[in-house]
Amino acid sequence: MTDVSRPLCINHPPIIECGAGVASKVAEWAASNGTKTVLVVADGFNADRVGLLGFGPETQVFADVMREPDIANLDKLLAVVADVHPDLVVGFGGGSAMDLAKLAAVLGDGDQSLSDVVGAHLVKGRRPLLAQVPTTAGTGSEGGTRSLVTDSENARKMAVESIHMLADMVALDPQLTVSLPPALTAATGVDALAHCVESFTNVKAHPAIDVYAIEGIRLIGRYLARAVANGDDLEARTALSLASMYGGFCLGPVNTAAGHAIAYPLGTRHHIPHGHANAVIFPHVLAFNAPVAPERTALVLDALGTSGDVSQAAYGFCENLGIEMRMSRLGIPESDINAMADEAFAIKRLLDNNPREVTREGIVEIYKAAF
Repeated sequence: MTDVSRPLCINHPPIIECGAGVASKVAEWAASNGTKTVLVVADGFNADRVGLLGFGPETQVFADVMREPDIANLDKLLAVVADVHPDLVVGFGGGSAMDLAKLAAVLGDGDQSLSDVVGAHLVKGRRPLLAQVPTTAGTGSEGGTRSLVTDSENARKMAVESIHMLADMVALDPQLTVSLPPALTAATGVDALAHCVESFTNVKAHPAIDVYAIEGIRLIGRYLARAVANGDDLEARTALSLASMYGGFCLGPVNTAAGHAIAYPLGTRHHIPHGHANAVIFPHVLAFNAPVAPERTALVLDALGTSGDVSQAAYGFCENLGIEMRMSRLGIPESDINAMADEAFAIKRLLDNNPREVTREGIVEIYKAAF
């Protein structure tokens, strides 16, 4: 499956601090770079603990990040950026906060609009510095160059990719994730798992990225259940923070595939959190792809510490984390499956990465298996 000769570009944040308490290093780094005006982009919970980053009370905070940011949420943030003119933008939270921080950093000066940059490599540049401090371990947004915003009117995800959205500094502080409840720990962990697995079993898979993908899977298989059972387990929390970032490294050069495309409508149409949506779909897409990627599928199960029937093994891994795995029990009507399949089938940028061709009828069957 892998093509070693395929040209590949790998970009990592130049500074990655990892370990308990490193969040406070963000302010030290900012001071060393002469920043004067700082804007922290956070959700309501994390806005109350911005002090952990080491900044003083004069720091500007945008505290209105939505769980699934839409265009209106981004516009509200950009209005603040236009008023503040920050030298540094800090994403402080989960993927939503970090994705919005990226877009705030590149669109804040008003030279380009969101519609100008949707797609790949359309961003012209960035003036302020950008730092990312994740408080969940799932999206990997801190280590990547992509950002997602929901177009609520058309019920679709809008993706922006640009090297200009790569963070200048990342602080992986596992202490920030200790407060995550078990359900959110499980769901975000499976989101990271899906990033790694979909990159590993992908038509664009590459040995330079496989090392991150398989190690991310291994860390999740070994430590996710531990973190769900005991949120204070800093070793497990650190491992998951690394696994999440490794998944983010996979997204730029390889990206996800059918799993994410089929999971998206659960969020855009029924507001199922992104990680949970990925978990519901994950075992069925892994089993769907197994006939054309048997060796890699076996490696995935081995790294997770499970074996046997692919669908049952992957389903059991997620269910044992306490995740509700049935669409029918999440309030999704069976009558919406066809409309969801239409939406998912339109996401060609991801479906084209899948190792097995995905038809609209195949998507319907996957939804029925997950129902």
